[in-house]
Amino acid sequence: MNKDLLTISDFNREEILDLFEMSVDLKEKHQKGIEHLPLKGKTLGMIFNKHSTRTRISFEVGMFELGGHALFMTGDQLQLKRGETLRDSAQVLSRYLNGILIRTYDHDEVIALAEHATIPVINGLTDLNHPVQILSDIFTIKEKLGGIEGVKVAYVGDGNNVAYSWMMGASLMGMHLVIACPKSCQPNPSPKLSGNGNVEIIEDPFEAVKNADIIYTDVWISMGKEEDTENKKKLLLPYQINQKLVDAAKKDSMVMHCLPAHRELEITSEVLDGKHSIVFDQAENRLHVQKAILETLL
Repeated sequence: MNKDLLTISDFNREEILDLFEMSVDLKEKHQKGIEHLPLKGKTLGMIFNKHSTRTRISFEVGMFELGGHALFMTGDQLQLKRGETLRDSAQVLSRYLNGILIRTYDHDEVIALAEHATIPVINGLTDLNHPVQILSDIFTIKEKLGGIEGVKVAYVGDGNNVAYSWMMGASLMGMHLVIACPKSCQPNPSPKLSGNGNVEIIEDPFEAVKNADIIYTDVWISMGKEEDTENKKKLLLPYQINQKLVDAAKKDSMVMHCLPAHRELEITSEVLDGKHSIVFDQAENRLHVQKAILETLL
């Protein structure tokens, strides 16, 4: 296993399945209130250059429940904003900490940090990639359906960092992923894929959801790209997850959204709060899967 988790491909299929087994055990311990402190005395430094609810809280709570300590830092509190190089920061932080979580804009920053750090670096989101989210999502699908091989996921909406990571995850884990989005919103660049999964990109959302086990969406406007708001709304309105689209999938299909949701834009409240939604189970599982990641890497 690699030292770091920068993209899903840093783990192979067997390592991910082992991670899921550990996640099941950690979730059970959490629900039963069983103390489990393998990271006692360990400290995770968390660098956040982007706002966060789920990523920050789930990692902070996760470290606490594993017996460790999480140290929250924003970019403007560090000397990086005053000219210190990532190389120097990485070497210094490696002397103080046992691991680094970073949530930032430029994926190259994460790569550079990991290259110069001697401790594990975990990507908590970049504009290109969101591996911890997709690992948690695939775990949720396995939990709900009993397996993941051959499961069809219809991703409908903007081809953003989540869609990019879904392409890598679905391919690696043997899933069938169909991304439906306008040509101008397709993932760019396309990731290098490995595994025996099937990944397609089309434009028609109703074609994408045919026989889909999972219908998945994300926000249309990513952080830092608010200037595209009006254009994206016009382009993506036909890609809204609404009851009509859900009815075009399998009768027992499930709806996922990585949150935060902009209700009545990419998804309607009727669907988000409806019987097909597993959105909040999905959100909870961020805690358990990320605890497994922390225990494994730290």
